[in-house]
Amino acid sequence: MSDGDLARFRAAVAGGLAHLESRRQEVNDLNVFPVADGDTGDNMALTLRAVLEELDRLERRYGSRALDEIGRSEIVESVARAALLGARGNSGVILSQLIRGAAEELVSRPGELVDATLIGAAIANAADKAYASVRDPAEGTILTVAREMARMIASDVAHAPSSPRLERDTPAEVQDKLIAVTLERGITAGEEAVRRGPEMLAALREAGVVDAGGYGLTVIFAGVVAALRGQEPPELAHHAPARITHPQHASSTYRYCTNFAVTGSDLRPGAFIEPLEELGDSVLVVGDQSTLKVHIHTDEPERAAALFAGAGEVSHFDVADMQVQVAERDQRLLSVDGAGAGLRPETPAAAAGVGVDGAAPQVKAAAQRVRCGVLAVASGAGMKRLFAELGAHVIDGGATLNPSTYELLAGIHEVPAEGVVVLPSSRNVVMAAERAAELSDKQVRVVPSLTQQAGLAAAVALVPERGVERNAEAMADLLRGLRTGAVAQAARADAQGRFDRGEAIGLVEGEVVAWGSPETALMAVISELGGDGAELISVLQGAGAPLAFDQIEALVDGTLEAELELRDGGQPAYWWLLMAE
Repeated sequence: MSDGDLARFRAAVAGGLAHLESRRQEVNDLNVFPVADGDTGDNMALTLRAVLEELDRLERRYGSRALDEIGRSEIVESVARAALLGARGNSGVILSQLIRGAAEELVSRPGELVDATLIGAAIANAADKAYASVRDPAEGTILTVAREMARMIASDVAHAPSSPRLERDTPAEVQDKLIAVTLERGITAGEEAVRRGPEMLAALREAGVVDAGGYGLTVIFAGVVAALRGQEPPELAHHAPARITHPQHASSTYRYCTNFAVTGSDLRPGAFIEPLEELGDSVLVVGDQSTLKVHIHTDEPERAAALFAGAGEVSHFDVADMQVQVAERDQRLLSVDGAGAGLRPETPAAAAGVGVDGAAPQVKAAAQRVRCGVLAVASGAGMKRLFAELGAHVIDGGATLNPSTYELLAGIHEVPAEGVVVLPSSRNVVMAAERAAELSDKQVRVVPSLTQQAGLAAAVALVPERGVERNAEAMADLLRGLRTGAVAQAARADAQGRFDRGEAIGLVEGEVVAWGSPETALMAVISELGGDGAELISVLQGAGAPLAFDQIEALVDGTLEAELELRDGGQPAYWWLLMAE
């Protein structure tokens, strides 16, 4: 870009991100290497979004000052660090290194306007940086695509008739046009490298796909070209999703894709690789002496982080459950109907809410990203369905509602929102949820819903376009006006002699209020909850409950002023979960 306008640089990045968002799911569905977890598009988008947010911060700080007046080195260091800290997964970390390599080349030539020569050199340095970051680089991947793009541009420059260098008074629209032509030639080479990827990498060939990261890179550059021209992106071929009957590299060995940053001084990336490889695979450690980004597939995220104790401060922790990712990806692809299905770009509503002033028309069409989502712990098919109907992402708490911190952290990762409210559904889960919130690099708040029915009530208050803090406050306010109860079969005889093992017991706010037959206990709880002017009493029926809905309605008939709502929860342990609103 010319030195006069940081906003033009931002618009180009926004164009790349918006186009990637529009085809993000297509990129995800190609993902089989190195692990078939279906998140390459997500991870690349998160890396670019971190860059865009850093550019927004710089723009707020410096306004319209020229790039060289600000200092290219400061901009490059800020952007490269943001990309590193925002990177997730192999693809995101490698993309962050491509960004750093390109930025380092650009900063090495202060005062020069960006032209074909500088673009070629920048992409070549980016490819070198990315190759160096991977211990065992594989051809046919994003690395090959970046290298071939750089080669094409360098060849064009070498064989093109000599042309005068761009001057500082070159109009911005002329410079943008020349950059777009250069990048489009690079995209042509990148597309060819993507197409040839299966010839170079057996995992791609056997799954019948091209490399997701390489394809994602061409999509990003096409979006940049669109922003420079103010037009639609250049056409790119669509690619069929992976054949799920050949789940190459699906991680049966390790469960968690783990990412975190380490900040300190005199950090040496190479010193940590072997200890990390003893805990897992797919290890990447990249960065510089002050900041590292670590990626590993492991069953023990906490041990991986502990390796850096004393070396620096661990932050930006992110854990994804690859078993869940693979299952969701396979289910999505199984539901695809027809050979051409699954290739449609996502609707703008699925795109990130990036500010794109000055970008191309199709970039401005990207809709706002969801600001806040909910992660709910649940047990029972009906309970999971009810939470999902309210827009919550659900993690299975098992029969005892007791997921680990890292299962919760992985669940937070899966929520497609910038911020997350966690509804624990059990007193025993609150501390683990709070620890997961501390570790996550998202903005996370835990609202202490201590029962599943309380969590359902709280989830009703979610407004996705509202921030995390306001959603958490609204949910907490709702819970303050809620009363809950339950009926279960006694697991043991009462020490006070009130009931024997196997009898029904009724509880209100955790206190035993009735015992005896299921009918007696249920009616006692309903009466207790309905006695405070309740307008609605919800009854969630669990697995093996001894009364049918029509029997409950007959019991309650004529005895209750509040409206009665009966739903199937399917939860274990409790015959009925109740709440009064």
